[in-house]
Parts: sequence; structure tokens; C-alpha cells
Amino acid sequence: MTELTPSDIQTYFAFLKGNGSQVEAELRRHVMVTQLPVGAFVFWEGDTCAQLAIVLSGTVRVYKVGENGREITLYRIEENESCILTASCILSHVEFPAFAVVEKEVRAALIPAPVLHDWMERYEVWREYVFQLMSKRLADVIATVEEIAFRRVDSRIAELLAHRAEQQAQIAITHQEIAYELGSAREVVSRILKDFEREGLIALARGSVTVQNRGALLAKAKSP
Repeated sequence: MTELTPSDIQTYFAFLKGNGSQVEAELRRHVMVTQLPVGAFVFWEGDTCAQLAIVLSGTVRVYKVGENGREITLYRIEENESCILTASCILSHVEFPAFAVVEKEVRAALIPAPVLHDWMERYEVWREYVFQLMSKRLADVIATVEEIAFRRVDSRIAELLAHRAEQQAQIAITHQEIAYELGSAREVVSRILKDFEREGLIALARGSVTVQNRGALLAKAKSP
């Protein structure tokens, strides 16, 4: 554990500016910084939320596992973001209802739960921060539910591959990882990917997908 640097405060807690020196002083006093490696679990389902983490760098994937073992990604927490489920658990004193795992090495600022409660009671700026966090993430989760309920799986796979291929055509991803991402079954994903390959849109290899016609994938992503 290390302390926040002046650069951290200026970059990631800019919303506190203009709220008095006491707010920043308490930030320095109570908030510590930690680092977590890839694969580390931030939370397991059923954990008690003892602190709110604000990600300074890296990526955390928050996901749910069904009784049949299938996973669905709820959202990702990236630089200068935090977790709606953690905030909700802290405020309502309930257990964490999902899993949160590090995808890209994380550096995060940790706010102890009792401190967050105290700050929200005393400082409007912290109330606004938490409520805005909840509003944004709730919209993300609703969008995920809408996609699962109303969009065809092939359209969602096409969109995922087209998005990942923006920088380079070869994507390091497995059929199972795509299934986890979209909340589908691996067998369904594999069948659709093979259809895409037969159409000349992609080339499949072990642990990777190479996009050969991104424009056609984008067209499939928009199909009803």
C-alpha cells in the first residue's frame, strides 16, 4: 500500500477542487493505493464490501455466473472509474452479488466503507460522485440486458469482432471468452464463427480470430 501522489489527486480527484482544503486533507489521510496483478480477484460473489476502489490504471471485469456455469460480463471498470455494485453494497450493507477480476494490471485508490459513508453524509461533492457513478453504470447494465434480450447472437458477435479489429485484424480471443463476454454458450459461438469463416469474413485459429472483412461484420452487427 502507498499513499496518493499529488499527481493522482490532480488527475483522478479533480472533481474535489473548490470544495475546501479539508476535503483534500481527508482524502490524503484515509485513501491508500494498491496494485493488483492480472487474474487477481477484487471481489468474489458473497464478499462483504469493505472499501470502494477507484481505478487509476488497468481494467477490472465484473461478471455474473449462472447456475449452468455460463458467464455474462456486466461491465468493465477502467481508468478513473469505479464500481456501482461496490458502492451499492457499501450503502445498503449487502454482499457483493457478482465477481470482479483484474484483466489488465490495476492500480487503484481504496476508500474504506465507513469513510465513504461519513463523506457522503458531510460533503455534497461525494454524494454527487456516487450518484453519478450509479447513474452511469445502471445505464451500462440496462444496455447489456437489452442486448441479451433483444439482439441476435450473430449480430452481437459481429459487433464485438469489428470493434476489437479497429487497431489490428488479428484478435487474441477464444470461443469461450466470446461466450463469456456475451452471455452465450460456447457451442453457439463456435457455430456462428464457423459460419462467418465460410462467408470469408474471418479466419479462425487456435486462440485467435483474424478479421478479413470488417465492413461486412459491421453490416451484420446492424442487421435486425
